[in-house]
Amino acid sequence: MNIPKVQFNPKVHKNIGIEIIELSDIYKRSDDDLENFIAKPHRIKFHNILYITQGRGTHFIDFNTYTTQAGSVVFINKNQVHAFDLINQPQGKLIIFTDEYLDTILTTIKTPLSAHNYLLTSYSPTFSLSKKIRNTCDVLLTEIEKEYQVKDPNLNFLNLIFSAVLTKLSSERTRSFEQYLSESRTEKFMTFIELLEVNYTNTRDAKIYADMLHMTYKSLNQICKLATKQTTKQLIDAYIILEAKRKLSIENIRVQQLADELGFDEVTNFVKYFKKNTLLTPSQFKKLNQG
Repeated sequence: MNIPKVQFNPKVHKNIGIEIIELSDIYKRSDDDLENFIAKPHRIKFHNILYITQGRGTHFIDFNTYTTQAGSVVFINKNQVHAFDLINQPQGKLIIFTDEYLDTILTTIKTPLSAHNYLLTSYSPTFSLSKKIRNTCDVLLTEIEKEYQVKDPNLNFLNLIFSAVLTKLSSERTRSFEQYLSESRTEKFMTFIELLEVNYTNTRDAKIYADMLHMTYKSLNQICKLATKQTTKQLIDAYIILEAKRKLSIENIRVQQLADELGFDEVTNFVKYFKKNTLLTPSQFKKLNQG
């Protein structure tokens, strides 16, 4: 079974790039044959913010299960694999937005929110809001929903309110790599991660990524170390191992096939590479994660 890939497909306003859905409506979709995967790991091709208002539960993201409760916010980045908690069904809202919509917002505000934090060893996608910030976000999200429901939403107003939501959320979240990098270096680092997501099956060579960015390997390495305390090669390995784990655990792919897909000439080389980075062979990892 391949990991289901979910595209941005709002029921209305298909060209805006944002949608807010009640979590109760998401849970109902599990009864739909076309969307019954929501409790199983699936990959999203957009960004999610999970905004919990009632109840307790968990949320699965890339082999980690995070506890949630009223006041919790969970960020799930584009291309991450996640699953909803259909057992506890915590209530709240799911805010969905595309890369393009986020780019539009980021032209008007400066926020430390980033789509590429997940490779950081210290990364946590969840945090809790203070009561004051939560009250403010409740009001702002209600205004977004009201505007979204009209036939021709005022996009400037919608963007302004969503910018305010992001600003408030980012004020509560632990800042990450952006505090260590200039704006130009942050842009280079984010572009590197985007290139890695596209090219990881073609090359594991850090110098080739530096060439793609029209910079020296030394400069790229400095940026990666400042951002994450990891070298460029360590970040490349971290991403490839994460993808390998996803496919072994969720797709139940054969090790030989996975080695081929990841661009290894010999399966033995892939097994050594995987074990070096995880202390387990791919078969051992697969067995552990399939119960």
